Amino acid sequence: MGKRGILRWQFLTSTISTTMVLLLLGALVLFVLTAREIRNYVHQNLTVTIVMADGTTPTAARDIEHQIARKTYIHHVNYISSEQALQEQVKAMGIDPRDLLDKNPFSISMELKLEAPYVCADSLQWIVEDLRQEKAIIDVIYQKELVDSLNRNLNTITIILLAITIVLSVISISLINNTVHMSVYSRRFIINNMKLIGARRSFIRRPFMLRSLGIGLISTIIADGILVGLLHWATQFDQALLQFIPQQNVLIMAASVLGFALIITLVCTYISVTRFIAMGETDLYR
Repeated sequence: MGKRGILRWQFLTSTISTTMVLLLLGALVLFVLTAREIRNYVHQNLTVTIVMADGTTPTAARDIEHQIARKTYIHHVNYISSEQALQEQVKAMGIDPRDLLDKNPFSISMELKLEAPYVCADSLQWIVEDLRQEKAIIDVIYQKELVDSLNRNLNTITIILLAITIVLSVISISLINNTVHMSVYSRRFIINNMKLIGARRSFIRRPFMLRSLGIGLISTIIADGILVGLLHWATQFDQALLQFIPQQNVLIMAASVLGFALIITLVCTYISVTRFIAMGETDLYR
């Protein structure tokens, strides 16, 4: 194999190695973003029910509904009239309570969906206190044990993902650094010859930096293409995935892969080339 063939082989192997690392990192970034979307979805679908006092008129209840809807921690308010609650009970149980009680036993209520950041024990405590300041509200109900369990599990998952991200980032940086180092090492004598004829350090680095830039860009295109293709394939089987993988997250993933590829390959190349430039001639044979 000639010199040109060796260089092409090194370029190919470096591109493949970098692509594999970027695939792993891109998948991890997407997984973290998807986990965040699922967490927000679960939080925003937690229901807090407020029950109005008997005798509260629909007009007064609607006024309270509008006041609650303007609060910063509210995502959505669902107004349930006493008649609607009665119909839902009859439909679910097949029995009309009015046959026994001679009146509609249900009062006006509302189901609240909170903004995701407020679904935690401390926030819910003061939200309940804030809602109960309205005299017409006699009860505020939510599943405290479910919230505590949910937040505990999500926090555990977040810590695990963070640990995996750190470990994989260190491994990925090490792999790319070794790949770049071996590529530069194979051309250390060329670096030394350029140094002997008086070439500037910036001039010596330039072709290596451009080569690494090319590897980073090509690896990014391949990695992002594979990841986007896999996402498209997966959504053909389950359209619900689109709810948790919005387009903006796909763009963040693609940008993260590009940024990581360019920063790591260029920085590692700069360090490796600078190291070999600083070496003495006898050190090149070690």
